[in-house]
Amino acid sequence: MLHAFLISFGVIFVAELGDKSQLMAMTFAARYRPLPILIGITISTALVHAVSVLIGVVIGARLPTTAISIAAGIAFLGFAAWTFRGDELDDEEAAKADRDSRSAVVAASVAFFLAELGDKTMLATITLATTEGPVGTWLGSTVGMVAADALAIWVGAVLGAKLPERAIRIGATILFAVFGIVLIVGALRT
Repeated sequence: MLHAFLISFGVIFVAELGDKSQLMAMTFAARYRPLPILIGITISTALVHAVSVLIGVVIGARLPTTAISIAAGIAFLGFAAWTFRGDELDDEEAAKADRDSRSAVVAASVAFFLAELGDKTMLATITLATTEGPVGTWLGSTVGMVAADALAIWVGAVLGAKLPERAIRIGATILFAVFGIVLIVGALRT
């Protein structure tokens, strides 16, 4: 379980750097107190990643391990390309993050839940759950994403500026490519 937790934490933390969810977290942090935003992000992340792990476990139980590893490696190379391309908030997503709400927790939970559906962190969690333990993957991916978004909240609330996007994007791209190559090479050696 510890291995699944650590791998999932690392992969999802890196995947979240420079992601549109971090941009949303910074936007929320400029408007609301940080703690309610972090609670909302945690709730939505736990739900989305629980569904992702369930999907990954079902897929993993039905496919041979070598095929899963090669597909996961290819997926991580795809995540590298996606990360290098970068994410931006569109007008609709920025409006969700900027709307007044009676509760910042509810606003953040709903906005982040919708933003994460089909996002690279959801797909990465599904991919990880095909080969790693489900509980460790769920905990690691949830904590990894919340930690990355907490960093964005801190940056948004305290510094009022975002991290250097180009450097983060290039670093995350390299890490995804390395994960992908390691998975493919490992699968082909078995």
